[in-house]
Amino acid sequence: MPKIKLTHRGIETLQAGKWLTDFMDDTLTGFGVRVHHTGRKAFFVRYDLGSGRKRLTIGTYPSLSLADARSQAKDILGRVARGEDPQAEKRADREAVTFGELAAEYLELHAKRHKKRWQEDERVLKVDLLPVWRRKKAKKIHRRDVGELLDGIVERGAPIMANRVRALISKIYNFGLGRDLVDHNPCHGVPMPARAKQRDRVLSEDEIRKLWRALDGFDPVMAATFKMRLLTAQRGIEVLAMRWEHLNGDWWTIPAEVSKNGLTHRVPLAPQTHRLLEEFRPLTGDSDWVFASPRKPAAHITAVQKAAARLVKETRIEFVPHDLRRTAASFMTSMGISRLVVSKILNHVESGITAVYDRHSYDAEKRQALVRWAGKVDEILGLGRELAKVVRIV
Repeated sequence: MPKIKLTHRGIETLQAGKWLTDFMDDTLTGFGVRVHHTGRKAFFVRYDLGSGRKRLTIGTYPSLSLADARSQAKDILGRVARGEDPQAEKRADREAVTFGELAAEYLELHAKRHKKRWQEDERVLKVDLLPVWRRKKAKKIHRRDVGELLDGIVERGAPIMANRVRALISKIYNFGLGRDLVDHNPCHGVPMPARAKQRDRVLSEDEIRKLWRALDGFDPVMAATFKMRLLTAQRGIEVLAMRWEHLNGDWWTIPAEVSKNGLTHRVPLAPQTHRLLEEFRPLTGDSDWVFASPRKPAAHITAVQKAAARLVKETRIEFVPHDLRRTAASFMTSMGISRLVVSKILNHVESGITAVYDRHSYDAEKRQALVRWAGKVDEILGLGRELAKVVRIV
């Protein structure tokens, strides 16, 4: 088997033979990386005891860094030198890990560090997974358990949520494999419960009118979250995470850490949007958040599902909150606004080096488009066509 000096750059280029190839480190005897024909790479330690040669997987690359793997390998080899059997200890550790413990490590060490929307993973865990599997040994959860759980979610009328739950289970177990906390992923071989469909729901003028009027009976701050999504065409999480300090004159700046694509985004505010903000500003008190949570101090509203369900029940209009963004975009293109300008408003990811230098070149066009769209909303609501005078771009 090949013997090389393992480096980060070198591991990136390693390829297996027909099935798999072990590459041993020439600086730490017994330490190596196994490369599978699928591209999977796993660190391991090979050692000898009285019972024969053994091999212990440490974790998968790049979930586990080379530096951390080498450090763990030194510790394992040190225990072997003292006559201990790390493989037996590892097996005992895996036997004891519960799904709740595995999920907690996933949230803390992966989701919260690498996912902007980690709260959704936490919510799905609390609602659909932990009540059933919290104390169950992670190693004893198999395909049949996953299938039964997903069937129950589908039966309650939530097939797309079942897809999301399956995806999360798979992520958690892949994380566990990388940390050598589990030895299998129970989702392998379990198909997605429902065929994913791209939504194309666009509300009609009559539906917009009914929803807007129904919102008059809601808490003003909660109602404003829906209205802002329709008027600005921005994503729900970006609207909910709005701070008063993000507003400057006629502009709302969505910081990179909030925007989905990780890029700062400037959204022009139409006069109607300004009025909406001014109307409920006194209700937020001294909170930094525009849509301050009524229950949690120093926090913003994070979920609107219950309010959306109430809207559906009262209006009998089937929709989800994200449909408001799609509706705004669809109406703007139908009004003759170019798809390029609408794409700039939606903050879609652009390719090419010019995209980096082209972040503000459509400010005037974006403002004109959103002012026209706000005027259209006024028209739909029967408030007249006349628009307030647009202040110059800051």
